[in-house]
Amino acid sequence: MGRAEALGEFEHLVLLAILRLGPGTYGVPIRDEIENRAGRDVTLGAVYSTLRRLEAKGWIETWMSEPEPVPGGRSRKEVRLTPEGSRILRSAHARLGRMAEGLDEALGRG
Repeated sequence: MGRAEALGEFEHLVLLAILRLGPGTYGVPIRDEIENRAGRDVTLGAVYSTLRRLEAKGWIETWMSEPEPVPGGRSRKEVRLTPEGSRILRSAHARLGRMAEGLDEALGRG
């Protein structure tokens, strides 16, 4: 994995949230998923700037949804992982797993 493919911690969290929530998710549920599961305060601005960066890297695709079926309903920018995004996420997950192998005792869980 080259430097251009390096996955930052927040990018990793956003990709994991998208994977958990499934295709068609959008910024608010992604933020909520990260806050609830990772216990990390997240702004929507951080989520949306990360989504733009992930799309530029080709790791997610975005599209505009149909407007909500209510008066004044708005469209949402929905997202899904691309095959390349899935590959990057699998690779990062495997790398972290290899780094953590055998550390249970050192972390006090042995």
